[in-house]
This record gives sequence, structure tokens and C-alpha cells, in this order.
Amino acid sequence: MDINTASALRRLRLISVPEAVSFLLLIVCSVLKRTTDFNAVPAMGMIHGVLFVLYVLFWADAWNRTKWSLKTAALYFVLSVLPTGGFFADRKLKREAEAAVIASRARREGVVNA
Repeated sequence: MDINTASALRRLRLISVPEAVSFLLLIVCSVLKRTTDFNAVPAMGMIHGVLFVLYVLFWADAWNRTKWSLKTAALYFVLSVLPTGGFFADRKLKREAEAAVIASRARREGVVNA
């Protein structure tokens, strides 16, 4: 894995958790808006919208660099629209990055033809 691909995966990981948290907070704000006088939906909606757009941009960049299959790319996109999906995306991306590092080191040391 080259440095640009690793960076793209890292950016996607770094944005996935804040995007998921903002989605959950937006849901809480929506419930509070309907049950109390508290209305933070416009502010939280803006924050979540910006984070979601960043997630989609980083997802597209990661897909382009990693050459994921359509199934894998679709999975990461679907995880972005589920309220807790960003947490699962982060965990799965972390495992994928660790596996790529291990394979890269093995290739460099000539241990396997990975």
C-alpha cells in the first residue's frame, strides 16, 4: 500500500466516527425539538451535513485509490447513512489498514508473495 492510499483510508477513518456521533446527536436534537422547547436542529444539521459531505468525499477518494470492489464501496457508503454505521466503518477500515501494512512488510522482507 502506498502512502497516498494509506492517507486516504486514514482520512476516511478519521471522519467516520465524528460523522456517526453528529448523526446520533442530530437524532437526539430532533427528538428534543419535538418534545421540548430546545431547538438545536439547525446548528446540528449544519454540522452533520458538513461531516457527511466530507465523509462522502473521503469515501470516493479511498474507493478510487484502493480499487475496492463495488460491494465493498457500497458497504462503506451504506454505513455512512446508518446512525451508528460510522463506528463499524472505522473498525473495519482499521482492520483493513493493519492487514495492508502486514502484507506490505511481508512483501518487503520477501516472506510471502502477498
